[in-house]
Amino acid sequence: MRLSCKVAAALLCLGSLLLLYLLAGSAAEPPRPPPAPSAPARPAVPPARRQPRLSRSPPRRSPAGGRLVSARKPGEQKHSKEPSSLQCMHLAVVACGDRLEETLIMLKSALLFSNRRLCFHIFAEDSLKPEFEKKLKEWPSSYTKKFEYNIYPITFSVGNAQEWKKLFKPCAAQRLFLPVILKDVDSLLYVDTDVLFLRPIDDIWNILTEFNSTQLAAMAPEHEIPKIGWYSRFARHPYYGTTGVNSGVMLMNLTRIRNTQFKNSMIPSGLSWEEMLYPLYQKYKNYITWGDQDLLNIIFYFNPECLYVFPCQWNYRPDHCMYGSNCKGAEEEGVSILHGNRGVYHDDKQPTFKALYEVIRDFPFEDNLFQSLYYPLQSKFLDTVHTLCGRIPQVFLKQIEKTMKKVYENRVIVYLGANHRY
Repeated sequence: MRLSCKVAAALLCLGSLLLLYLLAGSAAEPPRPPPAPSAPARPAVPPARRQPRLSRSPPRRSPAGGRLVSARKPGEQKHSKEPSSLQCMHLAVVACGDRLEETLIMLKSALLFSNRRLCFHIFAEDSLKPEFEKKLKEWPSSYTKKFEYNIYPITFSVGNAQEWKKLFKPCAAQRLFLPVILKDVDSLLYVDTDVLFLRPIDDIWNILTEFNSTQLAAMAPEHEIPKIGWYSRFARHPYYGTTGVNSGVMLMNLTRIRNTQFKNSMIPSGLSWEEMLYPLYQKYKNYITWGDQDLLNIIFYFNPECLYVFPCQWNYRPDHCMYGSNCKGAEEEGVSILHGNRGVYHDDKQPTFKALYEVIRDFPFEDNLFQSLYYPLQSKFLDTVHTLCGRIPQVFLKQIEKTMKKVYENRVIVYLGANHRY
C-alpha cells in the first residue's frame, strides 16, 4: 500500500516536470519573437475534415455579452433573419432542484477547452432561469463571446407531465423530448449536469462524421465487464448489447431521429420517436430502475443499427476505477469526459473526482491554466493516492496536459503571426 502511494506520488511529480519542460516558458506569456527572422515557413495546414451538418439558428445579442436567443416556448419560431454561425456546436443540459452550480461548472469546463463556438440549450425550472442569466452575465467578455444560449422551460409533449418529471431524477426525462422541442437543431450533444470536459468538445462533436447511414445517436457502454455490469445482472427489461449503455453523455443527430420509424415491441409497424415514448413507458414502467436511460436501452435493443457506441473515456465514471482500472481507452488516451455520478463531487467517497470538480470550479477565468488549474490539481491528487482511482493520476491528467500544450502552442503561433510578415 505504501509502495503504491509512493509510486503514484512519484508519477505526479515526473508528469509535472515533463509538462514544465514541454511548455518551456509558455506557461506565462507567449515568448517574444527573435529579432529579424528570415522568412519563417508557414505552419502546415491539416487537411479539412468534413463537419457534421448543423442547424441554422439565428443569434441575437445576449445580456451576458455573448450572442443568444432568449428563452422561448418550445416550437415558437424565431423572427430574426440574421444568419447564424455554421460552426456552432450544440450542447444541451437539463437542470432542476439544486443542480445550478453543477451545470455552471460543466458549462465552464466546456468553454475552457473548446475551440469552436458553442450553443448552449439549458432546460431548467422557472425558478432557476434568473439565476442562470445572472451567473452567465458575470463571466468575462473574452468567454461570453464564445457562446450563445437559450433557456427553456421543462415541458413534455406527450403523456403525464408530472409522471415524466418524477421519472428517476427530477426532470431527467426531458432529454427524451429534445428531438421534438429543438426542431431547428440538426445535431447536439446532451450531457448530465455532473459532467466535466477535460478536452475540447470539438473532438467528440467530430464523432458525428463517423456515423454510418443508419446511426443516429452515440453513447458509451454502461460497464466494461458484462459479468459485473448492472444490466447483465439485474435488468428486467430488454437492453442494448451485453452491458447496456449509459445516457449521461449522448450525441444525437436530431434530424435522423425525427425522420426515423423505430421498431418496437408494441405494434408490428414502426413508430416515430414522439409516438413511441409514452406507450413504451406505459409498457415497461413497472420494470425499469434508471428511468429514461432504461427506456433508451429498450429503444436501441430493438434498433441496434441506429446506435454508435463510443469508448469509455468519453463517459468516465467512478465504476471505471473504484474497483480497479477497467477502461482501457482511458489508460491509453486519458479521460476525455468525466462523469461524476452518484454525487461524488459532493462527498468524500471518490476524492479524485471531487478534486477535479473543485479545481475547475475555483479556476478564475483568464488565469494561467498551468499555474491556476494544473498545478493545484496535482497537489490535490497527492491526497487521493490512498484510493484506487487516486493511484492512476496519469489517466485523469493526460488529456488536460495535451490540451494545455495545444493552447500555449496556438498562442505562440498567433503571437508570432501577428508580429511578422511572411
